[in-house]
Amino acid sequence: MPSTSPKPGQLWKVDLGYEGKLRWFIIVSRSDPEAPRALALGVPVTTQYRDSDYEVPLGKLPCLRDTSYANVQGLQTLRWID
Repeated sequence: MPSTSPKPGQLWKVDLGYEGKLRWFIIVSRSDPEAPRALALGVPVTTQYRDSDYEVPLGKLPCLRDTSYANVQGLQTLRWID
């Protein structure tokens, strides 16, 4: 069975749970087939620009209607289930 683990540079839609919402993340952690935990580091993608040095322009992504930005202040550890 092929692994569904996130790879660096991929765009993943993540469910942030009850209080959160579905949000796109860019995976930035390294790829490790022998990882002791099913964790990845991700940067949330937003379409709301706040004129901050911590928002990296991404242009128009195919999955979103508007110009997108990576919010590097919002780094999160993400857990996935194979």
